Amino acid sequence: LVVVAPATADLLAKMAHGLANDLASNVLLATDKPILAAPAMNPRMWANPATVRNATQLAADGVRFVGPNVGAMAERGEFGAGRMAEPMEILAAIEAFFTQAEAPKPLAGRRVVVTAGPTHEPIDPVRYIANRSSGKQGYAIAAALARAGATVTLVSGPVMLADPKGVATIRVETAREMLAAVEEALPADVAVMAAAVADWRVAAEAAEKIKKGPDGAPRLAFVENPDILATVGRHATLRPRLVVGFAAETESLLANAQAKLAKKGADLIVANDVSPETGIMGGDRNTVRIVEAAGVTDWPDLPKDEVAEKLVALVVERLG
Repeated sequence: LVVVAPATADLLAKMAHGLANDLASNVLLATDKPILAAPAMNPRMWANPATVRNATQLAADGVRFVGPNVGAMAERGEFGAGRMAEPMEILAAIEAFFTQAEAPKPLAGRRVVVTAGPTHEPIDPVRYIANRSSGKQGYAIAAALARAGATVTLVSGPVMLADPKGVATIRVETAREMLAAVEEALPADVAVMAAAVADWRVAAEAAEKIKKGPDGAPRLAFVENPDILATVGRHATLRPRLVVGFAAETESLLANAQAKLAKKGADLIVANDVSPETGIMGGDRNTVRIVEAAGVTDWPDLPKDEVAEKLVALVVERLG
């Protein structure tokens, strides 16, 4: 493992573009070992579109990152994202790299499709129908599946999250685009449908921004969106061996989840109560119940990353 600390904006740019005009950049271009970078720069430099593009390209090339952190800069009065990760954080990232490298890969050779996030269904060029899904749980699941050795395709609605490491991420906007991307990603051994797909869209999207008028608020006619989980769960030729659905409910959690299990052709449903007081939708923790034909298993309140690890362990068990 090659560790770059600090990884300045200049060095990240060289790495992203294959420049090698000094010893450090020569070593980085010539190495056949994985690279871990700890960015360190002024917050404006880290947020600059050029640096964002470089970091995105490096992540796609397989470079791992630790940090940057949010904090005070060397310049007086400067504060924000760009502070280099603390030495012990960098050490922990190094240890995690070697631990993961040595860990068993129970899903090696398996193909998995994951959906995450909301969908945005346009009303006109500036407005859309959406929901409060952050995509955090689906992204955590995709990352955990990749760590277990699976080849993962993540079809993501619009979220403010970085692409998980080691995952092929396809970003879409609408339910119809998500369905097309999922069908394109099949065949697969497993499908985990964690996205909060909008049930409806407007029947006719306005070509121009809808303006206020003398007749008051516009009347919108709706049509039903395609059911992605049911399409996958009941696919005639490309149904994955294991289909996992999600049920985000605000009432009658178990009854709705059990009905969804039967109706959609899923093997199991991950059910959670997303009432506003739970803080689950958009939050960092989750309390789920696993609903299968054989019964219901309650999981405790956990960080979403730990829910993801438990779900991957369940997937491994169900695949045998």
